[in-house]
Amino acid sequence: MNTTTFLGDKPINRMGYGAMQLAGPGVFGPPRDPGAARAVLRRAIELGVDHIDTSQYYGPDVVNDLIREALHPYPENLKLVTKVGARRDDAGGVLPAQRPDELRDGVEANLRSLRVERLDLVNLRLVEGSPDSAVPLEEQLAALEDLRQEGKLDLIGLSNVDRAQVQHALEFVDVAEIQNGYSVIDRQDDEMVDFAREREIAFVPFFPLGSSFRGGPARLAAEATIAQVADKHAATPTQVALAWLLARYDRMLLIPGTTSIAHLEENMAAVALELDDGDLAALDRVD
Repeated sequence: MNTTTFLGDKPINRMGYGAMQLAGPGVFGPPRDPGAARAVLRRAIELGVDHIDTSQYYGPDVVNDLIREALHPYPENLKLVTKVGARRDDAGGVLPAQRPDELRDGVEANLRSLRVERLDLVNLRLVEGSPDSAVPLEEQLAALEDLRQEGKLDLIGLSNVDRAQVQHALEFVDVAEIQNGYSVIDRQDDEMVDFAREREIAFVPFFPLGSSFRGGPARLAAEATIAQVADKHAATPTQVALAWLLARYDRMLLIPGTTSIAHLEENMAAVALELDDGDLAALDRVD
């Protein structure tokens, strides 16, 4: 299995780190132990992570502040990927922020909190809001393209999108990444992964171990097929789920999140797990 691939034209390790969980409960407010959060970030870099997924509205500001405090000045090969299109209210609710001025403010807030002059990739996350306040996708993309032309970001991605939205976006900008929910126990985006392969667009699954709505890691451990493959390889169900994703598409980038160094090390080890054709056929039948 290839351990590296490309994000746009940039070489990248396929196993990255999603920093969202470093914030407090509900991705709102500070963590109980900021020092432990910073230690996880530093260990991720030691293990070869060169791609951290974050956003200023995680916290808000909390996660970006932790990344800056732990890692700035950043390793030369570290790619910081963020997202815009949402904001938090005072109670932690997620609201759309997709007007061009709001997207510009979101990019600027990420630049400021991470203390960088340029972001490697910015995902436009589509957030459902009131129909009468919806902003046409082409206007949102034009705002990001303007920022790209200004040198404030390199690549544009899309998050929480369907195929029709991606096809529409491709009429206006190059799309380097699609970031949607996807896992061995959540296969509703199978066709989207195939579409990404056709267009050589990186696919980055959030909830790569399944969302809490679908049972998450506990559901993985309870699946007999996953447990059997894990036993065969002396691996964990989590590692099998991540290895299945890596085998699914050679531009699949993983960003499993954790607040535990032990879990981080377990996740990173999945890149060395080689599943054979029989394993993959069995796992493809999990539903």
